[in-house]
Amino acid sequence: QVRLVESGGGLVQAGGSLRLSCAAPGRTFSSFPMGWFRQAPGKEREFVATISWNGGSTAYADSVKGRFTISRDKAKNMMYLQMNSLKPEDTAVYYCAASLTTFATTSPSNFGSWGQGTQVTVSS
Repeated sequence: QVRLVESGGGLVQAGGSLRLSCAAPGRTFSSFPMGWFRQAPGKEREFVATISWNGGSTAYADSVKGRFTISRDKAKNMMYLQMNSLKPEDTAVYYCAASLTTFATTSPSNFGSWGQGTQVTVSS
């Protein structure tokens, strides 16, 4: 199974910004929704944002709405998560994944091809 590859994580102060990238080497997911999820220590993996196959529709968790922006570049087979106004509670490992169906959902169980994750740490 093709695994996605995340990059762009790091350490940032509260109020700062980061841009995460997700690559799909060797395979295109252009026909499927894709999503970002995160998992903090001791917590379950949670939904962050999803984007439709053509980028025309997006959805966000309430906790990140207005601060994060998901996008995709089909020509480059890439997906991004622009994170602004970061808060310490955003600290987590961030994962990208591809939907297993042609419609977008928010449940991690409906996604596959998970990447290895990229650590985002926001200091107060």
